[in-house]
Amino acid sequence: MEQFLFYAFAAMAILSALLLVSIRNTARALFLLFIVLFAMAGLYLFALADFVAITQILVYVGGVLILLIFAFMLSNKELLADLQSTSQRFMSLPNWQSMSLSLAFLAVLVYSFIAWTKEAPEWMARAQADGSILSPTDDNIQTLGLKFMTQYILPFEIISVFLMMALIGAAHLSRREGSR
Repeated sequence: MEQFLFYAFAAMAILSALLLVSIRNTARALFLLFIVLFAMAGLYLFALADFVAITQILVYVGGVLILLIFAFMLSNKELLADLQSTSQRFMSLPNWQSMSLSLAFLAVLVYSFIAWTKEAPEWMARAQADGSILSPTDDNIQTLGLKFMTQYILPFEIISVFLMMALIGAAHLSRREGSR
């Protein structure tokens, strides 16, 4: 089951990222970025980087993506009009893609919830047997600091550069056309 979930998250991240860079509609690109960020958080969980996964969701999905959505909404009314001029049928092609992707994500979440309530995954049981799980009485802040500055320095710096690029992109999108 763990392999299936890993490959499901990896496929979701790769396919959504490929669609993200090839799509021309900004609103759909923001939705695909949302999927990529959530799939990457799932992959971080498989890398036993649960703090990075939670940070991914809180900072990028909760902060950066919301900032980009507000910048998009405030930037250009023609982009919003383009969204409204698409097909009014309920089950047009983009709706089918969105529905199938959402249902697949829901199925993965429901199946993992059911499977994990019955029995802990093998990698969690192995970590418990090795004694490599942090307990609430451990010095978590010192351990996280050491991990960030040693083992996870590259992902930590990549995330900080991505955050700066997202802020610059949001500022660029929120500029008015006439003020250039």
